[in-house]
Amino acid sequence: MNITVLALESVFDTGLAAVLDAFTTANELAPMLAAPQPQFHVTLAGLRPVVRSAQGLVLPIVPWSSAPAPDLVILPAIGHKMPAPLQAALASSEVADAGAVLRGMAGQGVRIAAACIGTFVLAESGLLDGEEATTTWWLTPLFRQRYPAVHLDAQRMVVASGQFITAGAALGHLDMALDLIRQASPELAAMVARYLVVDSRPAQSAYVISDHLAHADPLIANFDRWVRQHLAQGFNLEAAAAALATSKRTLARRLQEVLGKTPVNYVQDLRVERAVHLLKTSGQNIDRIAEQVGYRDGVTLRTLLRRKLGKGLREIRN
Repeated sequence: MNITVLALESVFDTGLAAVLDAFTTANELAPMLAAPQPQFHVTLAGLRPVVRSAQGLVLPIVPWSSAPAPDLVILPAIGHKMPAPLQAALASSEVADAGAVLRGMAGQGVRIAAACIGTFVLAESGLLDGEEATTTWWLTPLFRQRYPAVHLDAQRMVVASGQFITAGAALGHLDMALDLIRQASPELAAMVARYLVVDSRPAQSAYVISDHLAHADPLIANFDRWVRQHLAQGFNLEAAAAALATSKRTLARRLQEVLGKTPVNYVQDLRVERAVHLLKTSGQNIDRIAEQVGYRDGVTLRTLLRRKLGKGLREIRN
């Protein structure tokens, strides 16, 4: 498989290294498996004669025009982590040129993958309009505002939609690379994951809670605090709104605008966070833990954990 990694100016060093290391490791480990394994031929390409990483390293790129015809294009993050510098970078001629290149590749049926802030560059091209996607967790409000035609699912680490693959923040690059290897060989992907000491994740963090976003908004921060204090008592939206001196409609609207969640979804995430912590740090049974997170029995909690995390109790404890 021919893979072209498109590195733009100020590419995020960790993300780029994670992608390159994952495929290099896969090629190195492939001979250890009995069955023949695919080989990944990776080319690091750029649109400018010289490309420097966010840390100032000059990258050994080949010109895009000289790269072999790819089966897959991977777009790592660019190193602009805050909204203002990111929006300035997205207005650059290089990002515009990247959009033209990506649209051309998509028109030829080439698969395109982007991770972390690289998803903004892909979305800027218009290719994600009407598609499902994920992005880096702390910039989800900006992503929703800038690309309303994209169906954003910030709860998931890796999202495949049509010929496009997007992944979440920072080390989401590694999850994305493992997912791409898995599509070629599940056995090889499992071995790469073991060697790189990574857990595959269905969500953007162990507990799918964006604390940074929640606490950036005073109303949501107060709501978060109130829910945590009353977690064992079950959830009542009317009581929460009254305690925060706001209306149910205002509270629900603010949660949707900032986090893209309903109040019930947010409370469920907090329950999952607390339940996972107790499962990992205590020997309590599931029924006792369920009582502490607002459920009458362990069956409901067990079902929620399976739905949210894709794991059973034994897997979570381990």
